[in-house]
Amino acid sequence: MSKWDLLLFGVYPYVALAICLLGSWARFDLSQYTWKAGSSQMLSSRGMRVASNFFHIGVLFVLAGHFVGLLTPASVYHHVISTQNKQLLAMVSGGFFGLLCLIGLLMLVKRRLTDPRVRATSSTSDIVILLVLLAQLLLGLLTIVASTAHMDGSVMVRLADWAQNTVLLRPMDAAAAIAPVGLTYKLHVFLGLTLFVLFPFTRLVHMVSAPIWYLGRRYQIVRQKF
Repeated sequence: MSKWDLLLFGVYPYVALAICLLGSWARFDLSQYTWKAGSSQMLSSRGMRVASNFFHIGVLFVLAGHFVGLLTPASVYHHVISTQNKQLLAMVSGGFFGLLCLIGLLMLVKRRLTDPRVRATSSTSDIVILLVLLAQLLLGLLTIVASTAHMDGSVMVRLADWAQNTVLLRPMDAAAAIAPVGLTYKLHVFLGLTLFVLFPFTRLVHMVSAPIWYLGRRYQIVRQKF
C-alpha cells in the first residue's frame, strides 16, 4: 500500500462525504430555491422523454447494484450465490443498465450542447456534471471489460472489502484492500468519490429532494410593494 492509496482511498472518502453533507446542508439552508434540477423540457422537448427515462432508469439500477454488491458481506450472499456467479450477475446486469444509461446520457449531452435554447440557459455546472457523469459511466463499463480477465471474483471481493471497511471507519484496511486492483477500477472509484464532492454544487442535489421540503421553504419574492 502506497501513500497515494492511503490518501486517495483511505482518507479522501471521508473528505468527500464531509463536503457532500456540509455543502448540501449549507445550500439548502442558505439558497433553497436553487435546490432543483432546473428542467429545460419546456425549451425543447424533442427526444427528452426517451433520453431522460433511459438515463434515470439505468442510473437507478446501476446505483442500486453498486450499493447491494459492495456493501453486502460475503457471509450473507454466499447463502444464495457464489462469488463467481455474483460477479457474472453484476457484469451482465451492470452492462445492460449501464448501456441503457449511456444511451440516455449521450442524448442528454448532445441536447445540452447542440440545442441553442437549452445551451443558452445552461450553467457551467450543468455541462460539467454531465461530462463527469459520462466519464464515470464509461469507466464503469470499462471495468466490466477488465473483469473478464479474472472471473473468479477476486477483484470484486477487494472492492467490496474497500467499501465495507470505509463504512466501518477503517481507512487503513480500506486502502490496503484496494491497493492491488487495476488502474481502471481505481479511477472509477476516485471519480465516484469526486461526484460526492460535486454533489452540493450542482443539479445533482435534486436526487434527495422530496415534496415535503417545499412546505418549509421561505417565501419567494416575485414583486416588491412600493
